[in-house]
Amino acid sequence: MTKLLVALCLFVVLSFVSCKEEKQKVDTSESNILVVDSLVVYQTDNLMIRRLSNHIYEHVSYLNTKDFGKVGCNGMLVVNEDKGILFDTPTDNQSSLELINFVTQELKSDIVAVIPTHFHEDCVGGIEAFEKQNIPMYATNQTIELLKKKGQNFSKPINNFDNSLTLDIKGKKVFATYFGEGHTKDNIIGYFPENNTIFGGCLIKKVGAGKGNLEDANTNDWSETVRKIKLRYPEVEIVIPGHGKWGGIELLDYTIELFEKSNI
Repeated sequence: MTKLLVALCLFVVLSFVSCKEEKQKVDTSESNILVVDSLVVYQTDNLMIRRLSNHIYEHVSYLNTKDFGKVGCNGMLVVNEDKGILFDTPTDNQSSLELINFVTQELKSDIVAVIPTHFHEDCVGGIEAFEKQNIPMYATNQTIELLKKKGQNFSKPINNFDNSLTLDIKGKKVFATYFGEGHTKDNIIGYFPENNTIFGGCLIKKVGAGKGNLEDANTNDWSETVRKIKLRYPEVEIVIPGHGKWGGIELLDYTIELFEKSNI
């Protein structure tokens, strides 16, 4: 009888652990399955939005890729009072329209600028939705050139800049800066000093990530580029990568180590 009770208890414990592990796998996949996360303020099959601070929102949309399957793609929204600046569009027009509606209806704000951090689809897939709403787009000359080379058409003029851009939303400054090549030759980052937050886009990897898509990468310069970012912002508190979980300065350290010449 005692052996039977022990066996039964062991079965229950193992079943609980197995279920917990399976739930963790589902929760961290960020597919269109419901994610249990207290920071999530909006979620549909197309789009998820997290509130990371009083001014910072992370948007996650999804891209079906040949090599990596269905991938969650991050962007950053900075909001102050009734104005917002967006880094990277969601991956398509439907999810972009959902984001626009969330900002206008739920946050009672207007997006006054969209800034793609590089020319890949996961940064610009929803441009048309923003153009239809007459929302201004800002991009580096490098990014504009690369987008045109791949056949991207624009129905509205683009506000171009070289290596740095400073925008102001109701007295709060937002920066977009080019530090060097890495994931692509044109990749930039966003920075919001009020919350000491970096949006690294695909230049920055989540902790534990692989090297990802290297088709347009400069792996020789990647680590040095991220070192420059860390040197500029040594006290950064929030770092949002292009894919996967946000964190702190450890994401910069991980990316630097991942692309050290000895590891390439």
